[in-house]
Amino acid sequence: MEIGIDSFAAAKLSDDKQTAVNSKHSLAELLERMEFADKVGLDIFGIGEHHRKEFLDSAPALILAAAAARTKRIRLTSAVTVLSAIDPVRAFQEFATLDLISQGRAEMVVGRGSFTEAFPLFGYNLHDYDALFTEKLNLLLTIRDNEVVNWSGKFRPALHNQAIYPRPVQAKLPIWLGVGGTPESFARAGSLGLPLMVAVIGGETHRFRPLVDLYREAGRRAGYKPEELKVGLHSLGYVANTCEEAIEEYYPGYAETFTRIGKERGWPPVSRGRFEAQIGPTGALLVGSPEEIAQRILHHSEALGGISRLTFQMDNAGLSHEKLLKSIELIGEKVSKLVKNPITFS
Repeated sequence: MEIGIDSFAAAKLSDDKQTAVNSKHSLAELLERMEFADKVGLDIFGIGEHHRKEFLDSAPALILAAAAARTKRIRLTSAVTVLSAIDPVRAFQEFATLDLISQGRAEMVVGRGSFTEAFPLFGYNLHDYDALFTEKLNLLLTIRDNEVVNWSGKFRPALHNQAIYPRPVQAKLPIWLGVGGTPESFARAGSLGLPLMVAVIGGETHRFRPLVDLYREAGRRAGYKPEELKVGLHSLGYVANTCEEAIEEYYPGYAETFTRIGKERGWPPVSRGRFEAQIGPTGALLVGSPEEIAQRILHHSEALGGISRLTFQMDNAGLSHEKLLKSIELIGEKVSKLVKNPITFS
C-alpha cells in the first residue's frame, strides 16, 4: 500500500485576508514539507485545487513542479484537479510537463471538487455540473491515449487531427478519478477502468464498501482485471507520539474549520463528542499514535476489500509547520512501515 500526504496549501490569513508576505512564507513551508516527505520515504504527495482565500492551491501544477525540482523519488499528483472548470488540453499539457520535469513521477486525480467557486470564476454554469465533467473527462482520456486527437463535444471547440504536446515520460500518464459519495461516479470509474480515489472526510469508512463494490463490478463488466481497479482512500488525519497528544493538537483547529464550513453548508457545529466518535476504530478521522493509525488503516483496507493507497489531509486544523513536519516524519518512519509490514504488530 502506498502512503502519502495531500495538501490544500492552507493560507495564513491576516485580518481575514491573504497577504503576499504570509502567502510567500506559507508556500515556502509547504515545499519544505514536500521535500521532507520525500526524504522520510513517503510514496505520494498531492496538491488540491481551490479558488478561495483560505488556500493557495489555485495552480497546483506549479506547486508540484517546484517540488519536482527538490525531490527525487516521491510521486506528485493533483488532489484533485477540478476538471469541470479547466480545459483538458491545458490540464494534460501541464501534467505532461510535470512528468518531464519529475522524470516520470506525475499523476492526476481528477474530480468535480467539493466547492463551486470555480464555475462562475471560469464562466461555467453550475447546472452543467455533471455534463461538463463527463465531456471533459472523455477528452482528457482521449488526449492521454492519442498524440493526434479527433474529438467534438458541447462545451469547447472540436479538435480535428490536432497533435497535442508535450507527451509525458510515462507511456500512459496515471489518471485517478476522485469521488465523494455518488454511486454514478463510482460506476463511471469502474466502467472506464480508472483507479479510484475515495474522499472520506467524516462518518464511518466501511459504509463506502457497497460503492467500492459497485466500482469493482462495473470494472469487471467492462472487462478490466481486478489488479487494474485500484482503490485509494483520502482521509483527514494527524499523527503524534501519543493519541492524547494528537487529539489535543488537532481538535481545536479541526473544530473551527468545520464549524465555519458548516455555516455555508447547513451542518451543525462540531462538538468534542462528535469528533471523538469519528476517531474510533471505524471512524473516518485518522487521528492518533503511529501504532493506532497503522492498525486503523489496515482495518479500513479490510473493510473496503483492499486499498492500494492512503493519503492524509492535515491542512484543515491550523497546525504549525513544525507540527506538520513531525507528523510527516511519524507517518513516513513509523506508520508506513507498520502498514507495509503488519507482522511487526505485537
